Parts: sequence; structure tokens; C-alpha cells
Amino acid sequence: MTTSPSKLHTLEAVLEGLMSRYRERVPDVGGIIDAMLDEEIIDSADEIENDHIAFRTMGVPNLGLASFEKIFLHYGYEKRDPYNFAEKKLSAYWYAPPAGSNNLPRIFASELRVHDLSEEAQRIIHKYTDNVTSDPVDALDLDDAAAVDQFLHQPLWQMPTVDDYKTLMAESEYAAWVIYNRYYLNHFTISVHNLEPGFGTIDEFVEFLQNRGFKLNSSGGVIKVSPDGGLRQASTVAQMIDAEFANGETFRIAGSYVEFAERRVLPQFADLPASGLGREHRREGFEAGNADKIFESTFTTQTGR
Repeated sequence: MTTSPSKLHTLEAVLEGLMSRYRERVPDVGGIIDAMLDEEIIDSADEIENDHIAFRTMGVPNLGLASFEKIFLHYGYEKRDPYNFAEKKLSAYWYAPPAGSNNLPRIFASELRVHDLSEEAQRIIHKYTDNVTSDPVDALDLDDAAAVDQFLHQPLWQMPTVDDYKTLMAESEYAAWVIYNRYYLNHFTISVHNLEPGFGTIDEFVEFLQNRGFKLNSSGGVIKVSPDGGLRQASTVAQMIDAEFANGETFRIAGSYVEFAERRVLPQFADLPASGLGREHRREGFEAGNADKIFESTFTTQTGR
């Protein structure tokens, strides 16, 4: 079903609000775009196709994916494949953009299975999230872009203490990230396959980034490749930010990062000219093995390198 023009307009405003605050908070975004302009890979930032954006959530009553996804399902996104990350205790889905949306980003949203954590970690998380006694999205006017933008950037619970953050870090770095960052955009993704020759493969683009001095996630190798070879991904390491916690305490924590994706042309479309290629001709969806390592862009094994 095609999404109405008014809903698409609202969705675009919500996405712009997310990207605006994300750019302010993640200096690598501007740095990479400036480097691409300087190298004349692009003439304008508007030429960059955003492959997908990602969010992290807590699997607790009234929150988690069951709540969060209502926002984007309202705008016509379609829920697709499930993913399981056993070691990290995460569940995830990806969501396809609405029909007729002119290359809006896919969404990858994950949820921490809080009930799989230790009793101490669960106690800390519920100390904050139990204050949310009803699904906040149900009270949100999803046709009001400014209200949705504000919601995605507002506190869902009280500011955590540094001690609670550190305790969660020791067991689940994902849990610690969400308890502080909430629904802040975790990353956006540059589609490298649409760039000009010389930069249009992940190998070429990674070489460009490394030559420019950007720090890339090395977990599982700098370039993460799906078993079928059709999805190739890389990401920067999250930049550290000075975060203010409860009681005015400050502590340096991982913020967000930038991802890069190459979706290769499907074998049945190999003979199509480059000018005739669209999303429908390339490898779709995601790959759990790739995503598992990209999650670690905010983990101390990468930020501490």
C-alpha cells in the first residue's frame, strides 16, 4: 500500500530531525562528508544515499521494539526479517521503507533481552525503566513531526548514575549505551555502490577513509562480508563524548558512529547497465554475522584501541 504524501512529508521531517542532531553529536559525519567533497567524490552531501539508520532499545514492558516500531510502521515502513544475537542477548528486525518513498533509508532496530541478564543488571535497568508505566508512543501524535522528533531525543527515564552505568558496562555494553543514549540515532549508512568509479566498492571506500585517517571498526575484519558475498559493510569507531550523569558527575562514553555498505548486484541482473540499476536489483536485507561485529563499534574493544 502506498503511503500518503502527507505521511511521507511527516516522515521526511522526522528523519531530518534525527540526522540534524546526529550530525551535531558525531563529528565524523561532517568529517567524512567534507573529505568526500574535497576528493570530489560528490558535489553535494545531498548526493549521498542513506542505506539505513539504526536504533537500540530496551526489552522491557511499555518500551522495546513493540513500542518503538509503531512510529515507523505508522509511516508505511514494513517489518521484515528477524535476527538473533545470542551472545549479546539481542533481538532485531529490519524495516523496509514505504512504497514510493524515493530511496528513504531502511531501518535496523534491535532490542536487549533484559530478562536474559543477571539479576543485578535487571535490577538496575528496571530501576529506571519501571517509571514508564504505559507505552509512550500511544500518547504521541505521530502526524506531528516536531512532537515525534522531540520524543526521539527526550529522556525516557531519569538520568542514570555513573556507578549504574559502569555496572551495566561490565556485563552488557549495549545495555550501558541505551541506558544513557536512549533513542538517539546509533548510526547512518553511506551507500558506497552509488558513488563514482574508484570509490564505488567497499574496498575502495575503506582505503579512502583509512588514507584520510578515520578510525574503523576492526572486529571480524575491517570489511564484514555476508556468506553470499552480496552485502559488504564497514564502520567507523564511535567517538567518545563527555557525558553528564546524575548528580552532575561526568564520564566519557561511546557516542554514535558512521557505517558504509555495498550491496552488490544480484546475479540475475548482472547484465543490466549501471544507469538502469535500482534498489530492487541489489542484495537486500541484512546479515546477522556482519551486524554482530558492527554493534561493537561502540564497545571498549574498539573505542579503546
